Amino acid sequence: MIQSKADLREYMEADRIHLGYEYKKPKIRDIVWRYEIYLRKSEYYNNVSGGVLHKIAGIYCKSIWNILGLMCGFSIGLNCFEKGLSISHIGTIVVNHEAKIGENCRLHVCVNIGTGSPQIGNNVYIGPGAKIFGKIRIANGIKIGANAVVNKDFYQEGKTIVGVPAKYIE
Repeated sequence: MIQSKADLREYMEADRIHLGYEYKKPKIRDIVWRYEIYLRKSEYYNNVSGGVLHKIAGIYCKSIWNILGLMCGFSIGLNCFEKGLSISHIGTIVVNHEAKIGENCRLHVCVNIGTGSPQIGNNVYIGPGAKIFGKIRIANGIKIGANAVVNKDFYQEGKTIVGVPAKYIE
């Protein structure tokens, strides 16, 4: 969770690296990166208390974040993702505000992380169209295949899960 300006810089730098950008500032066409920047700034202003100017800056950042979310088709709650978030490209992505996702998560389009507060580990790849819901835990390094429906716990690290309902593959 972002608790200081140093944390904010660290999260934004990790997101930039995980997105694969070598340049330091987003270009006009980098709408997904801009969304992630304003997501992180909104988290900072939400988590850190301050004066009147701090509150105004927070309202501004949340407004831009919401507008970019509408343009991209993203609905992601604050403080769900640790550093290193990578959204592949524009498309519908819904993440419940109670979900907790670890570092270096890669999300593709049409992903839905729904009700029940799923807890997802570090270095998880979530393929296009995956649905994750329920009070479940997913271990570190798991790859979730396209259109998988995950509604139970997966504790084995570094495995691949696919199918409806999801199960391990060799």
